[in-house]
Amino acid sequence: MDSPLQLFAWVILAGLALVVGQFIVNQFRLFRFARQSAELEHEYLRERISQLAQRRRETRDQAEASWSGFRKFRIVDKVLEARDVCSFYLSPHDGKPLPAFRPGQYLTFQLRLPGQPKSVVRCYSLSDRPGVPERYRVTIKRVPPPPNQPDAPPGLVSSYFHDQLGVGDIVDVKAPAGQFVLDLDQPSPVVLIAGGVGVTPLLSMVNALAETRSTREVWFFYGVRQGREHIMKEHLRALTDRLPTLRLQVCYSDPSEEDRAATPPAFQHTGRVSIDLLKRLLPSNQFDFYICGPPPMMNALVDGLRAWQVPAERIHFEAFGSATVKKPALQSPGSTTTQALKIQFSRSGKVCAWREDAGSVLELAEKNGVAIDSGCRAGNCGTCLVAVKSGEVTYLHEPGAQVEAGSCLACIAVPKTALVLDA
Repeated sequence: MDSPLQLFAWVILAGLALVVGQFIVNQFRLFRFARQSAELEHEYLRERISQLAQRRRETRDQAEASWSGFRKFRIVDKVLEARDVCSFYLSPHDGKPLPAFRPGQYLTFQLRLPGQPKSVVRCYSLSDRPGVPERYRVTIKRVPPPPNQPDAPPGLVSSYFHDQLGVGDIVDVKAPAGQFVLDLDQPSPVVLIAGGVGVTPLLSMVNALAETRSTREVWFFYGVRQGREHIMKEHLRALTDRLPTLRLQVCYSDPSEEDRAATPPAFQHTGRVSIDLLKRLLPSNQFDFYICGPPPMMNALVDGLRAWQVPAERIHFEAFGSATVKKPALQSPGSTTTQALKIQFSRSGKVCAWREDAGSVLELAEKNGVAIDSGCRAGNCGTCLVAVKSGEVTYLHEPGAQVEAGSCLACIAVPKTALVLDA
């Protein structure tokens, strides 16, 4: 029979064995956890390397498949999306591959309209994600007469698309372009804000995020007057299932009784998209903001975001037409815009005095009978490019089109010094 001392020793040994055994088990668990973590990290890195390699292939393929000048496309489908809004699906007439594009870019069209003495140029945003094989899509709203001029004609080119063009027709198109783009490789959270047909480039962005199964936090604010103007309503709703990180916030400024009774609800807020709504819903201002819509909406939101201390480099916006949002950072520092500057249009033989309230170089030229071709009037299509023979210009906002050395985009240029232009 064991003595008490021996029993005590056995107890001590048993306790030590349990401690050592538990230590070994814990070490094994730690090793297994570390191995699983390493495998997950390896899988993540492998996925990221695959994504980056895919991006490089897409960039290479885009460069190989891109084209200069205008290329002929055939309209292969035309779909009504909302009241006075149609999507046009375009395939290259030559059957050759299409380059990918960056979500947010646009196409430039050159159109020969009946009764017009020369071709007309317009830009329309691509409204679907990059990488859709063999076709592009643009979504175009018929532009009505200005509210203060109800008897004026509707938009020339948008009406032509809606009334004259259909499946089988051929249009001339430039390759995708534009700087209002979403970088899919960045992990930072984003806020997409659209008004009316300004939703088109943001549709391209959110479709791309859903297609790449992005884990970024995404808020999408969309404002329209009422349900019949709500573009791609069902598609946007379905995106919330495909992209779990998407928070869709739809605003109707004048909802109908049918809109209010709809199930499920088509909108979450009555009123317009405003800075107050953003402040109320967003957890902070630490987002990249992408905005496209009517100029009054964009001006109010951009000013509001600046007042909310959002850095200028995190506010991105797209503008088409003569009314655009100005970026203060792009104004020429130290320029004396309060005094008149002389602009000489050498080919026309005219000399004009430019002051700050004269607007762009193009606007000054038009007021004084100097002919300069133009298209988008927002620095995107490049139609208004003119040579600068002497002097310097600055821009009301960042150009979307590439500017050749020694030239300027007259539609968004203002003089920094006295100018001589080849116009």
